Amino acid sequence: MKEFIEYILQYGNLNKQQIDLITSKAKEIELNKDDYFAEAGKVLKQVGFIIEGILRICYYNNKGEEITKIFIEENHLLFNLNNAPSTEYIQAATDCKLLVFSNKDWKEISETIIDWEHIIQKITNKSLAQKLERVSPLVSQDATTRYLEFMEKYPTLVNRIPLSYIASYLGITQQSLSRIRKNIR
Repeated sequence: MKEFIEYILQYGNLNKQQIDLITSKAKEIELNKDDYFAEAGKVLKQVGFIIEGILRICYYNNKGEEITKIFIEENHLLFNLNNAPSTEYIQAATDCKLLVFSNKDWKEISETIIDWEHIIQKITNKSLAQKLERVSPLVSQDATTRYLEFMEKYPTLVNRIPLSYIASYLGITQQSLSRIRKNIR
């Protein structure tokens, strides 16, 4: 919980009563590696904050191949802005601990804390900017360049998640990724 409050306080001020309200609505959950936080075709019914671990957003292309679109690390908020069914999966790439709020409790927090929407808007803007920076690299780059850029964008992930997920993100086979890693050492 401490991590979440510190995270929120980077974007705005809260008094003790507001922090107590937030704390009373939060629930900590654990996801095992490969568990889903959200599934395609379903509406996300909760807001999550990653305390520990890495999630990935993925989907299946028209050939049925699994494609990793983005990785989300600790200290990130997950929520569905438009309350529509998701077109993607949010899956634990590692064992994860999350703080979750039901959509109903999140709405209550929003209606009770005057500056809450402003704080969440700042978080959303920052995370959209980060997402644009980290969007899966262009296929026009060669695989080695894509991998080197991945290591630059996600320096803490390389040794924490399965190579199959990294290969999927880069749009290459796991064998190609292994060769690239061997050649750049």
